[in-house]
Amino acid sequence: MATVNALLALGAQVVAVSRSAQKYELSQFVHPCGTRGGLSLKSCDVLDRAALAALFKEEAPFDILVSAATGGSRALGPFLEMDIDGFKGSFDKFWGYANVVQLGAPHLSEKGAIVLVSGSPARKPRAGQVALAAVGASVEQFARSIARELAPKRINGTLLPRRPLLSEDTPSQPFQSSLEFAYTRASLCPPPPSWGTLF
Repeated sequence: MATVNALLALGAQVVAVSRSAQKYELSQFVHPCGTRGGLSLKSCDVLDRAALAALFKEEAPFDILVSAATGGSRALGPFLEMDIDGFKGSFDKFWGYANVVQLGAPHLSEKGAIVLVSGSPARKPRAGQVALAAVGASVEQFARSIARELAPKRINGTLLPRRPLLSEDTPSQPFQSSLEFAYTRASLCPPPPSWGTLF
């Protein structure tokens, strides 16, 4: 929701996609003009490549592609006691991101940008977060590695602390900055006012 509200506040036309879009209502999202005309909700699983490809083709072209999908369940706890299938399953997030980039990038506008959301365990893992840390680090290195291949399009691997992602409607400052950069770089509008005036 934070991502959608942030982009709506910048004046973007937003297509919000979730595996379970039916659990959301347009009234949950806040448009600065008090309308919901710039938002549509759609269902898709990032691990379903055929469905994802069809969705991107239907919505193309687009200027900003943001992915925060987890892809499924994530394993927590001591690694030596962890079910290895649970550990492997945690990487569904990474494979979802890989699908989003590979299938979505060809439909980006010339100055388009992709934002992949990482998490704090990628850089400062706590005990029991080995799966989260490994997946997050993979996502960030993936973003760095593919950046030259995508140029002049842009890809950002953005650190987003866990709490704002899960429980607040206002994105963290690093995520705000990535959205601002992606939005203004796509030449959709003049540089937006400070985020303090938007939320």
